[in-house]
Amino acid sequence: HGATELEETGTDVLPRRTPAPAWLPTAKGEEGDFCLRSSDCAAGLCCARHFWSKICKPVLREGQVCTRHRRKGTHGLEIFQRCQCAEGLACRLQREHGPTDTSRLHTCQRH
Repeated sequence: HGATELEETGTDVLPRRTPAPAWLPTAKGEEGDFCLRSSDCAAGLCCARHFWSKICKPVLREGQVCTRHRRKGTHGLEIFQRCQCAEGLACRLQREHGPTDTSRLHTCQRH
């Protein structure tokens, strides 16, 4: 039989949720575990592409290199995605101390 049962309430037919199958993990994924979305990962981790699969990776902290996307939608094209910066941080161009600001490196910095 199907995974959902239908329950009639007046004129609406609503699916009734069944418990998750036993093979689904109940614990949140740790760093390096396979995932489908960030909610599958433990606190402080996000779900990001690593080659052709997705794994739990650490959210970036202050001073760590981050990826700034010029065009919307380019994040999905990366083979090695990075997580976003942690809350309270933004991915900004790193300022070099010198006459020529040639670095294109972005790091997580306080707002």
